[in-house]
Amino acid sequence: MTKLSSTATDILDCAQTLIMAGGYNGFSYADIAEVVGIRKASIHHHFPSKADLVRALVSRYREDARAGFAALERSAADPREQLSFYLGYWQKCLSDGTAPICICALLASELPVLPPQIAAEVRLHFETLSSWLASALRRGAQTGAFELSSSPEAEAEAFLATVHGGMLSARVNSDPKLFTTITTALLARFLK
Repeated sequence: MTKLSSTATDILDCAQTLIMAGGYNGFSYADIAEVVGIRKASIHHHFPSKADLVRALVSRYREDARAGFAALERSAADPREQLSFYLGYWQKCLSDGTAPICICALLASELPVLPPQIAAEVRLHFETLSSWLASALRRGAQTGAFELSSSPEAEAEAFLATVHGGMLSARVNSDPKLFTTITTALLARFLK
């Protein structure tokens, strides 16, 4: 992704917060203009349409995730630590309210009504996440750290479904600790 101006970054940050609160149709350019303190025309200058804005947001989100996975692999060689850090990241986000849900999980629930270019970006995010998880699970199985009951790819999809389901459960019950309970059991399932 190209380097964004500070205004474009502020617009994306605001859109991300608004999407987490109300989904794709839960905000308008007028909402962003009010929060960021700019005119709607300025938003259109950076992102001609709402679809362009959300596509850029999801692309940035995916690139941030890739960078996070790379950092995890540099700092923690053990796949158990990597998965623990990944889950810990979400536990912190849910607990402190900085990201009460993954925006791509939320947008995935709206996939049938999203513009095709956004749907494609959401799918790419999940492919990226699933691929990284499958790789970590495969490495863990090869080293004897994990015991998998099916292929790493199938286990990665189940892992993703559980993590995102845990986010929804925590949100529905207004209890971030529920996410920790769910994901602690998830990780324990793989450990030998």
